[in-house]
Amino acid sequence: MHDFVKYQALGNDYLVVDPLRIDLLGLPSTPGAARLLCDRHFGVGADGVLLGPVGPVRAGEPVVLRIFNSDGTVCGKSANGLRIFALHLSQYHQGGREFVIRTLAGDTPVRIEDLDAGIVRVDLGRPSFEAADVPAPELTGQVLDQPLEVAGRRLRVSCLNNGNPHTVVPLPEVSAAFAQEWGPLIAGHPAFPERTNVQFMRVLDRRTVEIEIWERGAGYTLASGSSACASVSAAHALGLVDRSVRVLMPGGVVETAIDARGGVTLSGPVEQVAAGTLAPPFRARLGVPAVPDGEPGTAAGVAAGHGTGA
Repeated sequence: MHDFVKYQALGNDYLVVDPLRIDLLGLPSTPGAARLLCDRHFGVGADGVLLGPVGPVRAGEPVVLRIFNSDGTVCGKSANGLRIFALHLSQYHQGGREFVIRTLAGDTPVRIEDLDAGIVRVDLGRPSFEAADVPAPELTGQVLDQPLEVAGRRLRVSCLNNGNPHTVVPLPEVSAAFAQEWGPLIAGHPAFPERTNVQFMRVLDRRTVEIEIWERGAGYTLASGSSACASVSAAHALGLVDRSVRVLMPGGVVETAIDARGGVTLSGPVEQVAAGTLAPPFRARLGVPAVPDGEPGTAAGVAAGHGTGA
């Protein structure tokens, strides 16, 4: 039995730590454990960890998931993480195609559109542009095309919360180098007391945008589902795009759609990369001692009916 399953969604990779199927029960319960697991040099390597299901999996009920960024901080919602977790549920638990996944940011419907191709759609709902909801207390009202002074440069930004805080910066050109230079300056700006994810967006036409991403808990990333949705929401609110928009990211392309109320859905590929076990010395560094096979809490124990869920 494996200790983790690794997935990627256009290069945005997550480790699924499943309490109902593996030995690493209780992880990652600390920021240090999540950081070590996600470390690309001294750990397994990932943009984040998905801990779930937390509790039993029952048909017709929301499935509880906890999400951790690679820096150990808690993530309220990740569109790619939710899509990855839905594929994991289908493959290892319910075997269905539609799920409601419950995170700290609320319940989110997710649907597997093509199991063989790994195409998964998530409904992130309607975001809020209110400064109080981002939160961005130094800004006011609906944060659409407002000025923000950053390192002596005046930028025009739009801010929103779709389960996580986002700041979208429209630009005539975008690049990885620019995102890596300016992303951390905006993410840690005093205007955002809880920090913010940052999207540098170039509108190519009414149905296509290109973005580079800096995540507050993971740094520069090749793709982000909630960032794609945030960029499209901002671009649509500014009148720059239509309701169906392709989002180009360094890791690949996703399709988004905005309904009449402003709710956003995103569809794109998810892939399982590997399922693995951790060596005893690494487990010890995580603070997880070896547990005899068949004991409650081990993979064998869960299989024997001693686990935390049904």
